[in-house]
Amino acid sequence: MAKDNLQQFQQQLDGHPQSQWLERLLPAVTDRLRPDSQRNFPGWLNALAALPEQRNAQVSLHTDTITTQGTGTHNDPHLCEALKQLMPWRKGPFCLHGIHIDTEWRCDWKWRRIAPHIDLRDLTVLDVGCGNGYYSLRMLGAGAKHVVGMDTSLLYWSQFQAVTRFTDTHRATVLPLSVECLLDHPARFDVIFSMGVLYHRRQPVDHLQLLCDSLPVGGKLVLETLILHGGHAEALIPPGRYANMRNVWSVPTLPLLMSQLSDSGFSRIRCVDINRTTIEEQRKTSWMTFNSLADALNESDPSLTAEGHPGPLRAVIIAEK
Repeated sequence: MAKDNLQQFQQQLDGHPQSQWLERLLPAVTDRLRPDSQRNFPGWLNALAALPEQRNAQVSLHTDTITTQGTGTHNDPHLCEALKQLMPWRKGPFCLHGIHIDTEWRCDWKWRRIAPHIDLRDLTVLDVGCGNGYYSLRMLGAGAKHVVGMDTSLLYWSQFQAVTRFTDTHRATVLPLSVECLLDHPARFDVIFSMGVLYHRRQPVDHLQLLCDSLPVGGKLVLETLILHGGHAEALIPPGRYANMRNVWSVPTLPLLMSQLSDSGFSRIRCVDINRTTIEEQRKTSWMTFNSLADALNESDPSLTAEGHPGPLRAVIIAEK
């Protein structure tokens, strides 16, 4: 399935520079997708194999809920069981052949905040830290010509395979690789999205520089990340966890983030949205039953995290190389 998906995507890219780039990455993808590469991966592969065989279903990429419709599998209990084997579902929502997947994140809310500010028509897009590809598919719906998603999670890769199993949506692919592979295999994209990634990087400026190097002059970056309220160039460096997350290394103020972007080679930097994450946008559901945002906030003061840090405030920045 993985090889077919990648080959179909490469066929769509015939003659495009990204086709040769993908060819060079194929050995790393193949190695990453070995069944023994992760303990739970064989079970996820079995879930994919259990999905009903159906192609050419109708798919809606323009609505808040990515929806597939076809014949013979509507509300199929076998399909539902196979999809549940791929829990937890964090990014979405989806409705696959009548089965509504109520994901942890209402990603459609975030997409509505971003979409009015970026034109993707006929462009090639890189979606860094793409998760299960929800945003990548919405980018196709917004007119992108091709979308490459990158995320190291094999669960998210498996979910993307499940979502696209029933459709002929071959203009998007998810590579189970880190964006750092661009250091050894550079490529150029018209637009790069980095959403919910920067604060997980020990060296955020290095991440921004890598993204800048992967754009042509005039290419655009859409950056969505945590920020700290404040008017000075400073950052919160959590001594332990932040909102129960161990891998949040720094949360900058907007002035510091703007400066980091400028130092990395970006110009025309503008903040198009600032939004405080609420427990309505990120929450526990029957498809993601583990702790969520409500469990990561201070019980007596939900404007603070459980550790006493300022609660999650997120900004969307658009910048140009």
